[in-house]
Amino acid sequence: MDFLFWYYTCVVFLFGACWGSFLNVCIYRIPAELSVVKPRSRCPKCMTNLAWKDNIPIFGWIFLGGKCRYCKAPISPRYPSIELLTAILFTLVWVVFPFQLVTIPYMVLVFGLILGSMVDFDEMWLPDRCTIGGMIIGPIFSFFIPAMHGAETGVESLLASLIGLAVGFGSLWSVALLGKLILKKDAMGFGDVKLMGALGAFLGWESIIFIVFVSSLLGTIVGVSVILAGKKEWQSKIPFGPYIALAAILWMLGGSALWELYLDWMRGAAY
Repeated sequence: MDFLFWYYTCVVFLFGACWGSFLNVCIYRIPAELSVVKPRSRCPKCMTNLAWKDNIPIFGWIFLGGKCRYCKAPISPRYPSIELLTAILFTLVWVVFPFQLVTIPYMVLVFGLILGSMVDFDEMWLPDRCTIGGMIIGPIFSFFIPAMHGAETGVESLLASLIGLAVGFGSLWSVALLGKLILKKDAMGFGDVKLMGALGAFLGWESIIFIVFVSSLLGTIVGVSVILAGKKEWQSKIPFGPYIALAAILWMLGGSALWELYLDWMRGAAY
């Protein structure tokens, strides 16, 4: 058991790094409305096709010294960082849910959250294939893997997923509508609303309160830190999507247990 666990842990890490490499392609090409399949990877500076050894996740960048083999243009360290981040998060999903089918949809969710977050950072919008796509495949996964919602049957799990989708979408849509009525302008992007719907479909309605609370807390901490650092103009340049994504990952990896402890503490304090 121990040998198999660590063997698969290493396999999952490498698997995650490979998907992280593909994520880099998606993050660059999707906003530009380019195919993520072809042409093959190439240097954005000299447009030379990269050799297979240059595309080895994480280590390819290290071996090249962070520069293109052909034109010597610098390669952003963001590429290996995303590959490493994806590998780590895939591994954490596996460690928390070893030998369980839920690792499959959760890894898909992690992939979509990283993709959406990076596009949101760069372009200030969330791709529909991450948000609407999540609202479509979340219920499908839920039907075939009832353990996603702690259900006994696929029908029960599907129902839980649809309820989570409605709660996630509806809750943030209500906040966005109320904010627009009060502020007379859009207080939140509709991409965030769709993202919450996707998260509810994957993680259930119980996750929504945690995600909204934690993402708002994270946004407040960063916002105050930016103001204290004298960079108030940065506030409008930091999208909310990545905070939602981080809160969702925290929930998935054990935040639900912490949330229960917090609620128990609040109930005890009330008495």
